[in-house]
Amino acid sequence: MQTPTVTLHDGFFGPWVHRVRHTVLPYQYAVLNDEAPSAEPSHALTNFRIAAGDTQGTHQGMVFQDSDVYKWLEAAAYVIRQTKDPELEARADSVIDLITRAQEPDGYLNTYFSLAAPDEKWTNLRRDHELYCAGHFIEAAVAYHQATGKRQALDTACRLADHIDTVFGREPGKKRGYPGHEEIELALIRLARVTQESRYLRLARYFIDERGQSPHYFHTEAASRGDTETSIHSRHAYSQAHMPVRDQKHAEGHSVRAMYLYAAMADLAVETRDQELLEACRALWESTTNRRMYITGGIGSQAHDEGFTADYDLPNDTAYTETCAAIGLVFWAHRMLEAERDSRYGNVLERALYNGVLAGMSQDGQRFFYVNPLEVWPDACRARHDLRHVMVERQGWFRCACCPPNIARLLASLQNYIY
Repeated sequence: MQTPTVTLHDGFFGPWVHRVRHTVLPYQYAVLNDEAPSAEPSHALTNFRIAAGDTQGTHQGMVFQDSDVYKWLEAAAYVIRQTKDPELEARADSVIDLITRAQEPDGYLNTYFSLAAPDEKWTNLRRDHELYCAGHFIEAAVAYHQATGKRQALDTACRLADHIDTVFGREPGKKRGYPGHEEIELALIRLARVTQESRYLRLARYFIDERGQSPHYFHTEAASRGDTETSIHSRHAYSQAHMPVRDQKHAEGHSVRAMYLYAAMADLAVETRDQELLEACRALWESTTNRRMYITGGIGSQAHDEGFTADYDLPNDTAYTETCAAIGLVFWAHRMLEAERDSRYGNVLERALYNGVLAGMSQDGQRFFYVNPLEVWPDACRARHDLRHVMVERQGWFRCACCPPNIARLLASLQNYIY
């Protein structure tokens, strides 16, 4: 257990952090537990109960529905680390116990594939989110262990990481794959730091360095499925897999995926003193923040692919600028600031935090924006097809609910960004 060295009591962020503890986390738990009348049922915790054998039913929700629970748990960990909250800790302990019981004997953990597609595990890394979900659980487990000293979540995460290590790598008999949606990379680095297990760092390096190599794994796995989808060839940039990461110079593709990858690259560069990888991060930083970022710190200017377009293509009304992308930019900026003491990283971190992130949640903590255009004309949003992604009012929840618990975990961990 780590003793907190920084607490927030200021007049601006203090109330936000207080709100996460007393309003946001209870509300989001109610949503995840299908107890919030203002939001459509999430079924996220029910999926775990079915996988654990506590009840009967079928998986419901997105293929990455598990990650909503994991991000909530990570946010709870940061709150518990700062403030003694026996009720929240007991609730988090019960969620961890449920997750552990849903884990399969070999360490595999994903309710969608356990319940709905057990014969399709690790067969479509490009589109499915097994490694993404695994990464979010590992991050939550590390945070909870650091907050409480308890090992159940961390041990469950290590079993999951050990299983992944038996599946992926360059050794004979392993898959030469990597995720379509990055996240596992930065999670494994966090796990390596807290456990001092070098295998996890090597696995993170593998996932980063294997990306974009030839022959392209996404073609290999498509062929093994008998999939003849021709669009695969034109979709590599969407997942930042169009070339090896050390050769990438321009921010491309899905903006959230890019931020998680770039954050992991910066982490790995620091951890291994890899100057070539750090230089790639600098080039991508220049591209992202000087030519493809809004004045608000928002990134990802188009709804199609939720991603980047061309340099200086930053329209106000059709801007997508997903809340999760601004959160990811904060993650990356923080890691770049740890790699190099340069104020430009801190400036972008604050720009994204104060504008791109906080816009994503109402002050009552129960309504959210997924996208954050700089200009909204309600009548036009209702009439124009190219504005159909814009909500003129914050929503109680989303079918794809990645943003609300992501905001919670960032705001709950703000003390980590002070020094």
